[in-house]
Amino acid sequence: MSTPLTLTTARRPDGRALVTAVGEIDMSNSGNLAAALDTAHGDAGKVVLDLSAVEYLDSAGLSVLFDHADHLELVAPPLLEPVLTLSGFPELATVHLTPPDAAPRRTEHN
Repeated sequence: MSTPLTLTTARRPDGRALVTAVGEIDMSNSGNLAAALDTAHGDAGKVVLDLSAVEYLDSAGLSVLFDHADHLELVAPPLLEPVLTLSGFPELATVHLTPPDAAPRRTEHN
């Protein structure tokens, strides 16, 4: 059984591809995330992946992020910051953190 995950794609005003994930990312659906990122990357340079509404990210999801790190920019909630930081992901790609209950405020971590 697949864990609930909704993926939508759009184009930002600056022309970059945007993939928005809502739900949980794990082994049962990480292939869907990889496919969405591959498709979005085919159109443009960097892909913005908005994880603001992701409540859970396991090692299969992290593996997808690492596979796409060279053309990925993340928007992530503070909930995922420890996972991303411990994995070393911010050293590979730009990560913006959004507060859980406020208008998006983006802080760059490099």
